[in-house]
Amino acid sequence: MITGLDHVQLAAPPGAEEVLRAFYTGVLGMTEIPKPPVLAARGGCWFKAGTAQLHLGVETGFRPARKAHPGLRVTGIAAYAVRLEAHGTPVTWNDDLPGHRRFHCADPVGNRLEFLEPHGPARP
Repeated sequence: MITGLDHVQLAAPPGAEEVLRAFYTGVLGMTEIPKPPVLAARGGCWFKAGTAQLHLGVETGFRPARKAHPGLRVTGIAAYAVRLEAHGTPVTWNDDLPGHRRFHCADPVGNRLEFLEPHGPARP
C-alpha cells in the first residue's frame, strides 16, 4: 500500500549545486536538508518545504526534461510569481486546470517546475 510521496528527484549537471542552492533556498524559500554521507559524495543537494522534498542529483550528460516536472502547491500564488520574476525567473501562467491557478517556470539548470494553488469555482 502506498502511503504518500516521499520526494521527487530532479537531475542537474555536475557542479551546479551552488546555483541550485541559491535558487531553491534564496528564491523559493526552501530549506536545504543534509544528504547521508554516502549519497553526499555523489554531489547534488536536497531541499524541503512543508512535506514536499526535492532531491537534485548530478547527472553526467544532463538535459532537462521538457515535460516532466514536480507540481508544488503554494499559497499566495500571485505574490510567488512576482517573487520569481523579481529574481529573473520568468513564469508562464496556464488556466487549463479547473479549480486551480497555476504557472510554470524553470530552475537555473532548466528543470520545469509547476506552482499551483487551488481556488473556488470560477466566477462569471
